[in-house]
Amino acid sequence: MSTGMFEHGSGPDDTGPRDTGANQAEAWLARLMSPECEPHERAAFEDWLAQSPDNIAAYLEAERIHALAAGLGSDELVRAAAHAARRKPAMAQPGWRTWLPAATAAVLVIAVATASFWPRPAGQTAIGQQFITAQGEQREITLFDGTVLRLDTGSEITTRFDGDQRLVELERGRAQFVVAADPDRPFLVKAGPGTVRDIGTTFQVSRIDGEVNVGLLEGRVDISVGSGDQLRRSELAPGEQITIDGNGAIGTKQPLDLAAAHAWPQGDLVFRQRRLDELLVEMNRYSPVQLRLEDPALGSLQVSGVFHAGDQEALAAALERGWSLQARHKGAEEIVLSRTTQ
Repeated sequence: MSTGMFEHGSGPDDTGPRDTGANQAEAWLARLMSPECEPHERAAFEDWLAQSPDNIAAYLEAERIHALAAGLGSDELVRAAAHAARRKPAMAQPGWRTWLPAATAAVLVIAVATASFWPRPAGQTAIGQQFITAQGEQREITLFDGTVLRLDTGSEITTRFDGDQRLVELERGRAQFVVAADPDRPFLVKAGPGTVRDIGTTFQVSRIDGEVNVGLLEGRVDISVGSGDQLRRSELAPGEQITIDGNGAIGTKQPLDLAAAHAWPQGDLVFRQRRLDELLVEMNRYSPVQLRLEDPALGSLQVSGVFHAGDQEALAAALERGWSLQARHKGAEEIVLSRTTQ
């Protein structure tokens, strides 16, 4: 999914305030997957996305649930849970939406089973692992304790789990953690000078160009820098983020862009009135094809939209349509953006 500048619109079968949010997102997902979906409907979908950041978040969540359910379709535990759910009296409206409650219940069963039965290291024996992603690659990894890790492009982490603690070090890049409960062993993430201590949560950590950023989606995290008399700490609530610079200085807490935070683990990037040069830096992290500005002054252009990470051609086309720029290929791995000549 790649969209550039949007106009307002309405969702399919938009009959009033009851058909909004998650319901519209589910309806759009079903329609877009249909072989009968027509170009004007895709344009209307882009209009609906632009109406509200909540619409973006709802659609990405619908995509996530669909992909997860599809990926777990062959699992015996999932099929058993879904079969049991189907045997209960039907409460939902008839039609394609009825698969959602059963699939969600099955996913919850898997999560609980994983957290409860995942093997622990014996005694003080440490288990270490290393994970690296190449440019444009994203990976989802389940660690030894059942924690689910989503590793972004160009990232590297090492893990060391023993009987006392679960330690992850983010060497570079960005990662999302959905931490499995284990009251006997704290879950710690080290990134540069900072340490993030999980208190049962979902959070994201990035370490890019010497700067560390921590964003919290659910639960609580405690962030610390230094030790002894030099110890500095901060605690985040859901929807907050904080930055640690290369010298170890902790910034002030800021609101977290939840739509953007939910989007990147699904392979999409959300930008709201971002400078064009900043947007290109982010997109270029995902592709060997690099987007360049012929005139650096173009970097101050403000751009909003949802773009698939690494889809440089789609972004260039959107900038040509919505921002009157001209894109030309310079070799196989460079696209130069310039002002449109009259």
